[in-house]
Parts: sequence; C-alpha cells; structure tokens
Amino acid sequence: MKNLRLKSARAAKDLSQEELARAVGVSRQTISAIEKGDYNPTIRLCVKICRILDRTLDDLFWEELREGE
Repeated sequence: MKNLRLKSARAAKDLSQEELARAVGVSRQTISAIEKGDYNPTIRLCVKICRILDRTLDDLFWEELREGE
C-alpha cells in the first residue's frame, strides 16, 4: 500500500527524496520504495523519518483497520 502520508509530510517540509534519504542515512531508492509501498522499513528507520518530518509513527506509518478486519 502506498504511503501517501509520508510523501505528503516530506513535501510539506519541502524535502526531496534525496534530502530525506541523506538525513536518515539511506538511499533515495529506499525512500521511494517506502512511499510506493514496495519496502517495509524497520522501526528504527521509521523513527528517524518521523523525527526529521516532525511527525509521529501513527501519523506516517499506522494503517487504520477498516471495521470488520
């Protein structure tokens, strides 16, 4: 599932994928893969991303379960 919340938060901070990647110590391709939903980051990487973007884990990475799931 695409992570549009991450992409939106990154854009709100006016950061490119490359800039965010550099700030958290990964490749641009890793950030791209997370945003596309092709890569499930470690909790450590999630926390680093949240700190840079001034967001919580819930804000960026928690998926709301639809009723009945």
